[in-house]
Amino acid sequence: MLLSKAIGTWFGAGLAPRAPGTWGSIAALPFAWAIQYWAGSAGLVLAAMLVFLMGWAASNRLVDAAGIEDPQSIVVDEVVGQWLTLACGPLSLPAYVIGLLLFRAADITKPFPAGWADRRIGGGLGVMLDDVLAALYSGFGLWLIDRIVGL
Repeated sequence: MLLSKAIGTWFGAGLAPRAPGTWGSIAALPFAWAIQYWAGSAGLVLAAMLVFLMGWAASNRLVDAAGIEDPQSIVVDEVVGQWLTLACGPLSLPAYVIGLLLFRAADITKPFPAGWADRRIGGGLGVMLDDVLAALYSGFGLWLIDRIVGL
């Protein structure tokens, strides 16, 4: 259970008393930078896929233990969504700031089908999936901004 809590809370970032999702997204940034620096955007997508699987398993255990569908302390889903967003842009400080803002906006507003997944799919998969779907919007937004203004 200790490993599930470490992964699910992204090493404690989800235990922040306010805005744990935002802190989870911020905590994802240095890891993303290192992965994208060494392995490129494809490496960041691959890392997101691996963390998705680990997060799904960890979230299942934490949801069962808490007895509620989506405990706020689980932020590994934000890590995956943030990484997928950042993989759509270049390795640069402006891209990371814009990617963070776009992902947080998409995660909070949950455009279709993210909102649908959030309401209809339970367990660890439901915790993880809505953020992946939100990342489709924020990733496309980051890619588009980069194409228009260059980041």
